[in-house]
Amino acid sequence: MSLSATASGLVLFHLSLTVVQSQNHYGVTYTSTQICAVKGSTVVIGCSFKYPSRVNVLKRVWFTKENNYNPEDLKTDPVYAGRVLYSPQWKSCTLTIRDLRESDSAVYKFRFETDRKDFTGLPGVTLTVTALQVHVDTSSYPDWGTLICQSSCRLHDRPSYIWYKNGQKISTQSDQYWYTDYLNPSDSYSCAVRGHEASTSPSVCVRGVSCNRVNYSNRSICAVKGSSVNISSTYNSYESLIQSTSWFRSGRGSEDLREDSQYAGRVEVIETERGRSTLRIRDLTESDSAQYHFKFKTQRFEWKSSLPGTTLTVTDVQVSVSTGRKLDCVTRCNPYVSSYVWYKNGQQVNGASSSSYEASYDTSNSYSCALKGIEDFHSSLVCINGERCNRVNYSKRRICAVKGSSVDISSTYNSYESPIQSTSWFCSGRGSEDLREDSQYAGRVELIETERGRSTLRIRDLTESDSAEYHFKFKTQSFEWKSSLPGTTLTVTALQVKVSRIISVHESQTEVELKCESSCSPAGRLYFVWFKNNQFMVEQSSYQDLFNPGDVISCAFKGHEDCRSASVYAPNLTSVSVSLSGEIVEGSSVTYSSNAIPIDNYTWYKEDEDSEKTSGQNFTITDVQHEKSGSFITVKPRTI
Repeated sequence: MSLSATASGLVLFHLSLTVVQSQNHYGVTYTSTQICAVKGSTVVIGCSFKYPSRVNVLKRVWFTKENNYNPEDLKTDPVYAGRVLYSPQWKSCTLTIRDLRESDSAVYKFRFETDRKDFTGLPGVTLTVTALQVHVDTSSYPDWGTLICQSSCRLHDRPSYIWYKNGQKISTQSDQYWYTDYLNPSDSYSCAVRGHEASTSPSVCVRGVSCNRVNYSNRSICAVKGSSVNISSTYNSYESLIQSTSWFRSGRGSEDLREDSQYAGRVEVIETERGRSTLRIRDLTESDSAQYHFKFKTQRFEWKSSLPGTTLTVTDVQVSVSTGRKLDCVTRCNPYVSSYVWYKNGQQVNGASSSSYEASYDTSNSYSCALKGIEDFHSSLVCINGERCNRVNYSKRRICAVKGSSVDISSTYNSYESPIQSTSWFCSGRGSEDLREDSQYAGRVELIETERGRSTLRIRDLTESDSAEYHFKFKTQSFEWKSSLPGTTLTVTALQVKVSRIISVHESQTEVELKCESSCSPAGRLYFVWFKNNQFMVEQSSYQDLFNPGDVISCAFKGHEDCRSASVYAPNLTSVSVSLSGEIVEGSSVTYSSNAIPIDNYTWYKEDEDSEKTSGQNFTITDVQHEKSGSFITVKPRTI
């Protein structure tokens, strides 16, 4: 693991006191016994130890819990998975803990075991993890106040603080940790220790809970290349109506990532609840490593934060071949996993769960590793002696293709012995039958081998049932490749037209905004094109127009116009009626009816509420209350 990634954001404050415990030439030296560190930062606990020259050290452990003199190693504790690092220097026992949590507050002790005796360094190091918080004191004047940057333990003497107002840096205090100003209820404030802004306090309102603010769920995330990640934030506006929300990344201006060509077809913004936005990025690449920010805009205010957002580090998994036969599973960062998975010739090795593995003497074997729980994103297979061994690597782990189009799935391969007698592709869930012999693919598959050691499976006229995981295999006189490693997962998507919103209803026309949806997005920057009554209309992500009853609408990816969505029809106008036998009294019920056809395709909504209530022809409100008076009921088509 790279130390550069681990040591970033270091914030620690300690007493300058060296403690040495020594007994009969055995000893442990801690550079300090009391450490106060900020939540979310990284702490380094300095330590060294000594022992007689003729003694062999068998084991080194750090622990916080001890059961019958058998301490639990922090490296195997799932609470610390991926967050702890022991010094690689043999006589150094320095411990590094990253992404600190308040629950990490404890007494840490180092213990080493030798072939003669075991020794534990006492009393250990007391670590207190504090979360910075802004305290608002308005006891003197209600319109003016003092903002205090508080912590649960004492930081070093007279630290320097930085203050933020509405996400923008406003002041640094060299010798003080308070800030006084007129307290506007729309403003939020946050603080940080100077030089360690990555560990800022949450933004808080100076009055009440309604103000302009953004807080991130995680300050740093480590994810594996090829996987997906969710980056979340909570937000609030002092004004009731938010006009727009978006995510952007540092170093690329404030462009909405949904409009950024680097992220085309890979990003999605999810807002399943009010005041929470999640950015989902799929098929991660190492170039996606960056700091991500959220912003929102109202009629009079736009959040433009200089506060740190969420830092994403994307790592690939690699097998490093050391001298001899020792293999190491290496990543730039560690996405909080406690164990590893090893593969030999594509087959999982039972019992191998550490980051290192001893290879066999047979140089015909290939090796791969993965992080436990995310085995789909394993490393490429490597040989331990040169480039000649049995192995198969896939060009892409995941492919999205449009229904009706064609796709190429490729792999590179090598055999330790020659000649190779046969090569073939097969599909998971259908045995290992050659797809050229499979009736489902009859006349639609082709194997292309234009160069030595590369095989491409081409599938034409794709159907949604072709969505599956595809594998390559080869056979020699004495060896057949049978891999349990993931191959290439193909998802075939069919487009569907859906209603985004109904804008207005006229006497004989309905103005509607439409969107084109699919289960995945093909690689590259693809736009949607729209057709009405089989005539090309516009090229854009959504389509807004006036529709007459009977109009036929479809959409397609640009460049794949022959693979359009199923055609749908604009609805006949619908009306809503209510029959009343008399005055509505509180506690009674009211039933609304619609003439929508077909009724199953329509959904009922209450005014000013986005969530659907029910679907069908009738909608009943029970237990009518006075505050519900004046509300309107609408019925909208679920799909056109």
